Amino acid sequence: MGRKLLLDKAHIEGIRYYDVYRKNGGYAAAEKVLKGMSPEQVVEEVKKSGLRGRGGAGFPTGLKWSFLAKPEGVPRYLVCNADESEPGTFKDRYLMEFIPHLLIEGLLISSFALGSNRTYIYIRGEYAWIPDILEQAIAEAKQNGWLGKNIQGTGFDLEIYVQRGAGAYICGEETALIESLEGKRGNPRIKPPFPAVKGLWQSPTVVNNVETLAAVVPIINIGGEEYATYGIGKSTGTKLISACGNINKPGVYEIEMNISVEEFLYSDEYCGGIANGKRLKACIPGGSSVPILPANLLLKTAKGEARMMTYESLNDGGFASGSMMGSGGFIVLDEDQCVVRHTLTLARFYHHESCGQCSPCREGTGWMKRVLLNIENGKGKMSDIDLLWDIQRKIEGNTICPLGDAAAWPVAAAIRHFRDEFEWHVLNPEECVKRNYGLAHYADPLPAPATAV
Repeated sequence: MGRKLLLDKAHIEGIRYYDVYRKNGGYAAAEKVLKGMSPEQVVEEVKKSGLRGRGGAGFPTGLKWSFLAKPEGVPRYLVCNADESEPGTFKDRYLMEFIPHLLIEGLLISSFALGSNRTYIYIRGEYAWIPDILEQAIAEAKQNGWLGKNIQGTGFDLEIYVQRGAGAYICGEETALIESLEGKRGNPRIKPPFPAVKGLWQSPTVVNNVETLAAVVPIINIGGEEYATYGIGKSTGTKLISACGNINKPGVYEIEMNISVEEFLYSDEYCGGIANGKRLKACIPGGSSVPILPANLLLKTAKGEARMMTYESLNDGGFASGSMMGSGGFIVLDEDQCVVRHTLTLARFYHHESCGQCSPCREGTGWMKRVLLNIENGKGKMSDIDLLWDIQRKIEGNTICPLGDAAAWPVAAAIRHFRDEFEWHVLNPEECVKRNYGLAHYADPLPAPATAV
């Protein structure tokens, strides 16, 4: 049974409310920080822990915090990115809905470390019921002296505000989120300047994901060095995974980053295997924007080693034969699923969510959607496959924010690993609209790599 740090108390009835949370060790980390640590010591503990951003980028959190500019007389802000809009990802929703005080405590500790007296939770518009849960948790914390003026008599002041988004995926990008928070259209900003220097209202700002900020609580409770003993190498601590698709036990799982993909997918403790006795065909291991992997490259790397649920192992082989941990949205496809159709679904999403600021993304996402629609509906040509490859290549790396890359990578990976499926759609125009194209050979093991003589 894997060790848990975030969801270890999730099963306790009423943990959503202050009294129960406090009775079960809640706000102990905040107490430890406010009464016996300096902001610099908190940042140092987070650095020692090796915590990496849990929203997708995987950048070291303590290092990010250390970049925050500290000019005299200028306010600093912490913004919690709760705009969880990546298809296949729903872990932050679970935390906010069932253990909101864990996030509030994490925000309190992080705000103290960063010198922020006003902190914002920017939450996606579709999570319509969760702001009320967060507001209640904030009110309870304030009532018990954990928010407001002179917190616990320490002289530290903090107010936390919840801001609802309006359903734009682009506002998950930190600078678009800041623009939206300021009341403007959510268009990403050109960087530099980075938010750490000029962010919210042109003041130094740190933007962190919900899970990242919640993880600060166990780091303070057990210590950064102890936290770093969880996991493998630079993938320290635990990670929340949103598992969905054709599996027996979809849900949010907290894993210690030292288990294999095979164990996560097939053990009864986690996903419980492929649903309905089917075979595994493919998986998108880190949310919709990361490259899809066929079964044989998901369970083992191209070198034949077991692939682990870590940042490094999922990325092993680069995009040629690997993928990314991303936001932890683990989407599983069985042998009956059509990769072309799934790629079209994602392309349609990214086209719809493009802010339109950069022409490669604004025009390119629409082109990819239309070409994929033709292929899926039996109207494609062989040249369309190369055209798709060319379009995604010209989008990637040519936009202000990563949405262009997020739209290009799924298309590139689908063609890279499942090109014969695209060709089958072109060669069998009538059949492709009647049935899914399940290729069992994607589940067969890779041939052993040739050894150098």
